[in-house]
Amino acid sequence: MVSPRCRSPRVRGRSFDFGRKFLPDGLSKVEQLPFLRPDEKRLFSQVQGRTYANMFALVERFIGAKVLELSRGHWLGDQVALEAMVRLTDEELKHQEMFRRLERMIGPDMPAGYAFLPQPNDVAQAVLAASSWAVLALILDIELFSQAHYRSSIDPDTQLDPLWKDVFLFHWKEESQHAIVDEMEWLREDQRLDAAQRDQAVDELIGLVAAVDGIVQMQANADAQYFCKVAPRDFDEAQAQAIQSTLLAAYRWQYIVSGVQDPRFLGVLGSMINAEQGARINAALGPIVSTVR
Repeated sequence: MVSPRCRSPRVRGRSFDFGRKFLPDGLSKVEQLPFLRPDEKRLFSQVQGRTYANMFALVERFIGAKVLELSRGHWLGDQVALEAMVRLTDEELKHQEMFRRLERMIGPDMPAGYAFLPQPNDVAQAVLAASSWAVLALILDIELFSQAHYRSSIDPDTQLDPLWKDVFLFHWKEESQHAIVDEMEWLREDQRLDAAQRDQAVDELIGLVAAVDGIVQMQANADAQYFCKVAPRDFDEAQAQAIQSTLLAAYRWQYIVSGVQDPRFLGVLGSMINAEQGARINAALGPIVSTVR
């Protein structure tokens, strides 16, 4: 009789080693929790890694939809651009399924009770209601931080699960191509706007960042409760609060700050906006950035 474990999905016959970390310390911020034992630190990275995969499945839902929508502008024009956007959409659909598969692989081998709270379609509908300029800004931010995470934290960490590293290696390779297309489309969209439209789009971008932060806060709270529930020992009130605040800081770093501070993102954004608009963006980001150490 075949056990349920043997029937669980795999990636080219490979499965995860739960004796290894998933997310590197540079992303998980686990060094801010010195009271955690080695096995607890590993669990902390695995909980965050599970959310990391689910978060990419979430954002790629609206990325693929937006790029497919924008491809209409090339239907009877630049066929090379059209091909690039169709390929990008196809790869984002593939990535969504890949990250859904990771969730199906991870779930059976972790304690029950984990919940990924944001719903992909609800988030996509809310994001896609904003202007194309604002959505493309958010998309480029995401594409760039996914690359930065791999280069600076995932690739150098020799203690991570090998399959986890390979998944994000190939994800990084394709996202590096996507970022080129996203940047070109954002610049193209910017040329269509007048000053008033661009100013409104800046406000919409600020609104999207606030929405992402709302998702981050919600999931950080859920993951903190899950971690404290399934960890091998109880934590006192101060330790539980430290776990929650560290998860929030880690998620704000991963999904907001590391992207908006990326030099390439800052360069593209800075070429489009004026000083007053930049000040508005910085003022909105200030409370978020201040919580990240």
